[in-house]
Amino acid sequence: IHKKIVFSQDYKGQKLAEQIFQGIILVSAVIGFIYGYITEQFGWTVYIVMAGFTLSCLLTLPPWPMYRRNPLKWLPVQESGTEEKKSGDRKPKRHAKS
Repeated sequence: IHKKIVFSQDYKGQKLAEQIFQGIILVSAVIGFIYGYITEQFGWTVYIVMAGFTLSCLLTLPPWPMYRRNPLKWLPVQESGTEEKKSGDRKPKRHAKS
């Protein structure tokens, strides 16, 4: 009934998102430059790069399921009560004489 909403990506998902982001930006910059050069309109270059930026943001910023395929396997919580020493068992620290 109550679904858990996940707002995170795993490490491999972050790497994939970064590669997709950079690829889209690069491709849109090249296409924008070529189209702007052919039409001799710098505005088209800016529009195409901005469209590529918007597309890359829509594909990489939300935590889509493809970015959460490799979750980290955490170690189980260990009880620390047996490892703690009593305060009386500790030796006092010696300070160096000057």
